[in-house]
Amino acid sequence: MNSIHHHVQHGVCVLTLHRPDKYNAFNREMALALQAALKNAHEDDSIRAVILTGAGKAFCSGQDLGEATDPQGVGLDTILAEHYNPLVRLMRSVMKPIVVAVNGVAAGAGANLALTGDIVLASEHASFIQAFANIGLVPDTGGTWTLPRLVGPGRASAWMMLGDKISALEAQQSGMIYRVCSADTLMEEAMQIALRLAQAPTQAFALTKQALNASMFEGLDAQLELERKLQNVAGESHDFKEGVLAFLEKRRPNFLGK
Repeated sequence: MNSIHHHVQHGVCVLTLHRPDKYNAFNREMALALQAALKNAHEDDSIRAVILTGAGKAFCSGQDLGEATDPQGVGLDTILAEHYNPLVRLMRSVMKPIVVAVNGVAAGAGANLALTGDIVLASEHASFIQAFANIGLVPDTGGTWTLPRLVGPGRASAWMMLGDKISALEAQQSGMIYRVCSADTLMEEAMQIALRLAQAPTQAFALTKQALNASMFEGLDAQLELERKLQNVAGESHDFKEGVLAFLEKRRPNFLGK
């Protein structure tokens, strides 16, 4: 099954994360497919705006933990170096406006990837969770860079350490996202915005995006590499192994701070 569905209409490319049975959790196949789709959107002159959304009940629940903990799998270092960090860089380097339509829960890497979009909308039923601490990891996918710049360091550190579920309304009120929409009209509103952008001076938007990157995202590359380094340390901890086991066994983890 193709884990990224895409179609183009009137200059708008709609990319849909499509592992609904796994709440659109990222595995290697989906991460690489999304990278390829974003590169294509950047290079295709007929595409003038992009929408990124999820299939089913979730936007993206983050990393597929089965892949992350598979002894024969690629491991956390490769997951960040080859999956998420390139995706963050692409979201900012694609010189077309990217509208993110968060249709349901956006957790972990899914939440932080959403925040790298240019205009972020969310369904009234959506929520955002910095879920990393719940399994003994540190925030990645650029979250330690973007979230404090959107909501301030006080909220960012609290949400990252406590792993609270942030409602769409609170996300809007805090400045994390642009707008909350009715679940029934989310995609319609996202398409209206994307069509408006596609019919506007998109070269100016590309230049605007470059200016915003220089003002807000300068230094992001170094932060992505720091996240990768710290995640490798966290991934070797007792608490990560216990956190994942507890998640899979649907029980409260017994963290030791080790």
